[in-house]
Amino acid sequence: MSKLLEIWRHPIKSHGREYLENVSLTKGQTLPWDRAWAVTHEKSEVDGSKWVPCQNFSRGSKAPLLAAISAAWDENSHKMTLKHPQLPDFVFDPDNAEDQKRFLEWESPLIPDDRAQSNRLVSASERGMTDTDYASISIGNFSSHRTVEQKFGRKLSHHRWRCNLWLEGLAPWEEFDWIGKEISIGSVTFEIHERVQRCLATTSNPDTGKRDADILGTLETWGHRDFTVYAVPKNDGIISINDPVSV
Repeated sequence: MSKLLEIWRHPIKSHGREYLENVSLTKGQTLPWDRAWAVTHEKSEVDGSKWVPCQNFSRGSKAPLLAAISAAWDENSHKMTLKHPQLPDFVFDPDNAEDQKRFLEWESPLIPDDRAQSNRLVSASERGMTDTDYASISIGNFSSHRTVEQKFGRKLSHHRWRCNLWLEGLAPWEEFDWIGKEISIGSVTFEIHERVQRCLATTSNPDTGKRDADILGTLETWGHRDFTVYAVPKNDGIISINDPVSV
């Protein structure tokens, strides 16, 4: 039987991941606190008040070292903890102006000198700053990930995909057959909208932040650059690790 094996959110877009045991979902919304903040760069003028494409933000496809950040968000204390193998642990309030300045100083060594530098940490007022122009949650299939590993020739961290929900017990690439259909995880039904087209961010090792694998080239052997799918919840509900999946 297929089941939900992992839940991940990314509080600051492209700046860390956080594991969850369960999560309360709202109809038509992103995962709570997923991409709730984003880091603009000096060539961007956005303020977080509405959704904009990823090109407006500092992200892993341009700054690979960002891939090695891990995050922990404490809603009660309104504190974020970020960790990176090359930097000291950093705790701050992402909505505090002084803390935002400290964050930009902490993050600055991770942005290449030849790229647009980060200049603001903005709160996503409308919804999480996912890569789609609609509120989405990404769903991955561990069997498909293992198939990519086999084709590539060695183990690869599944964190390269920056995915929200990971499912186990499915056939490889089965998720691509769900486009336009619905699946259920526990008590929540999801409408599957489209495949996720991948970028250079996948080439970075999530442990080191160094580019070490031609993931895009591996995907192209199947005639595409797609991995995981975008979904939208159709009802409110709580999902938890080991919840059954029905297709």
